[in-house]
Amino acid sequence: MIRIQFHHDQEENITMFTMSGHAEAGPHGQDIVCAGASAVSIGAINAVHALCGVDLVVDLAGSEGGYLHCEVPENLDTKTYDQVQLLLKGMELSLHSMEQSYRSFMSIETDRR
Repeated sequence: MIRIQFHHDQEENITMFTMSGHAEAGPHGQDIVCAGASAVSIGAINAVHALCGVDLVVDLAGSEGGYLHCEVPENLDTKTYDQVQLLLKGMELSLHSMEQSYRSFMSIETDRR
């Protein structure tokens, strides 16, 4: 199962997220849930870099994949921070939509601090 945890601050901004595990919804290379979750999350990270000029703090681990940790830098100006949040919240919404269809393979938790 893919477990995703979002951390939000008091203003509901995403400060970090972690994805771990494998969906195991199909054979290796044919798992649409894993491929979809990976495409959405990596696509958002790439969009933040390309459109906002921000390098998020990213940790990918494991030779077999299955782990992604991402943090938003704290030193961004307000306009850039808001743009980053828009892209990350779009990612979060997409992952929640996937979770609705694939509950047996994905679990999302949100921590508000």
